Amino acid sequence: MGEFTREYLELLSEKYPNEAAVCSEIINLDAILALPKGTEHFISDLHGESGAVRHILNNCSGVILEKVRNLFEEKRGEGACRALCSIIYYPREELAALRERGELTPQRLRCALEDLCLLAETLSSKYTRAYVRESMPAGWEFVLDELLHIQRDEDANQHRYHDTILDSIISTGSADSVIGALALLIKRLAVDRLHVVGDIFDRGPDPAGIIETLMRQRRMDIQWGNHDILWLGAAAGSPACIFTVLRITCDYGNEMTLERRYGVSLRALGEFCERVYGSAGQEARKLALSVLGFKLEGQVILRHPGYGMNDRLMLNRINYRDWTVSLDSGVYPLNTTNLPTVNPGEPYALTPEEAALVEEYVSAFRESQPLRRHLDFIYRRGSTYLVCNGNLLFHGCIPLTADGKFAKVRHGGRWYSGKALMDYADAVVKSAWVRGDEGALDMMWYLWCGNDSPFSGRVFHTFERAMVDDKDTWAEPRNPYFRFWDNEDTARMILAEFGLDPDSGHIINGHTPVKAVKGEKPVKAGGRLFVIDGGFCKAYQKTTGIAGYTLIYSSHGIRLKSHRPFEGVARVLSDNADIESDSVSIEEFPRRRYIADSDEGATLRRRIAALSELLELYRTGELIAK
Repeated sequence: MGEFTREYLELLSEKYPNEAAVCSEIINLDAILALPKGTEHFISDLHGESGAVRHILNNCSGVILEKVRNLFEEKRGEGACRALCSIIYYPREELAALRERGELTPQRLRCALEDLCLLAETLSSKYTRAYVRESMPAGWEFVLDELLHIQRDEDANQHRYHDTILDSIISTGSADSVIGALALLIKRLAVDRLHVVGDIFDRGPDPAGIIETLMRQRRMDIQWGNHDILWLGAAAGSPACIFTVLRITCDYGNEMTLERRYGVSLRALGEFCERVYGSAGQEARKLALSVLGFKLEGQVILRHPGYGMNDRLMLNRINYRDWTVSLDSGVYPLNTTNLPTVNPGEPYALTPEEAALVEEYVSAFRESQPLRRHLDFIYRRGSTYLVCNGNLLFHGCIPLTADGKFAKVRHGGRWYSGKALMDYADAVVKSAWVRGDEGALDMMWYLWCGNDSPFSGRVFHTFERAMVDDKDTWAEPRNPYFRFWDNEDTARMILAEFGLDPDSGHIINGHTPVKAVKGEKPVKAGGRLFVIDGGFCKAYQKTTGIAGYTLIYSSHGIRLKSHRPFEGVARVLSDNADIESDSVSIEEFPRRRYIADSDEGATLRRRIAALSELLELYRTGELIAK
């Protein structure tokens, strides 16, 4: 007996009951190994900017336009290429706009169908016919399959057959639907796998819209960011996470996300503020939520001295006689004296009204079915980190010491560092989502903002930013990781820790906006580390100078794309506008990479090995074929 047990091979024989079935599958898998590796698309720090994110996914960070130019620019010109791309990006809206302007003639419909068929046929050459068929939108498989696989023959039989299909599509009034199906197929074939390197939530107005878009992606994964962790903790029922979500939502004026998308009414909060703070206005809400946050976070810190966050207990540092606070850097005046719910003797105790408000919002977050549906998707598709095709993906950081070694962090009586710390964080998130016990929920809050959390990587100064006007107190010290991430030896150490080749592997990181406007570069550590948070969020774009980075990893190499701000779908429909992007080649492979060179290839080779052993059993008579 070889590598595989008899029991395993007998189970395999149920699916492949004879020599023909085994040989057929081995031939199939061998052929798949010879196909080019699929294109991977990396995006990060989406922060609720659903319009820009939807467009980046529609244009595949410019890959669609590149493919269209390769096929049509020489004969048709740039304008025609962009017009075709607008149909691919937004087929329903663009066709409606063309029809309204009187430009959508049967001839133009037919031309669009032919162009889309050629593009889809070109993109399909990297895949098996079975995979392409599985990628086709439901209901249109027969039509698309026939259109994409025309056979050339001396009597042009297939051409007549193909032309008749196109004529029938137009005469039956189904051209819009078929164009939509082709457009979706093209986008699915242009990018084989999407990686979302964290932070879907907060700041921007429509994280729910982003999640609905992501839920329609066929092959995608998420590496949780600190804002995703915060919302996971809130949806699981952590009071500290819930009131942080409420505060950030009100800070950025995104109350409609909670109220309309998730059915969490802010009426109770407004009534509380009116009674207790004398106003239901924005400033009163922010103050009430800040104070509640300080109390709930303080209770978590007091329950867990092992978090090492006692220096963030701020309410007991206030001098309630002269309204100053004693910080490590000195004594500072508070910017308010309106703290009616804080008892100086027990500053972290909730008043009865506060306790009732907390209970109400814990129930509201836990019972929101739309919120549960979205966060369950993020939980199921997500992880703390991902190792994929030689790359290590994570959002925040790998905590390091001041001398650049892996930091040792103690949780539950055990020490963790490097990969073990990331695995521990992954287990905590899963426990909190499934069980929802107080200890796991407290840990979710710690993962959001803890000093040594791999999701955070900095010491939050939430109190200072809310209560002290002196901006010198606002600076948030970062983990040494961010000092060492431009050091190639550090990157190589991290890659080796996760079992990757330091000579060829890459770290793909989000979380920290790259200030391109000040000359900061997203490529670090001698090309071993990429930071792809460049500012999807409009609130960051003055700081970054751009509107986001994305990364394209194809069979030919790795390219970094920097994007300018998205001007809206209306500009696409009226002027064939696009997100303008600059593409920089980071690494060109000396030879094209195939599925045989990927993680999928390793899996397929193992399946071939098992099938080969099964074939041997059939041929020696040790197992009787059916």
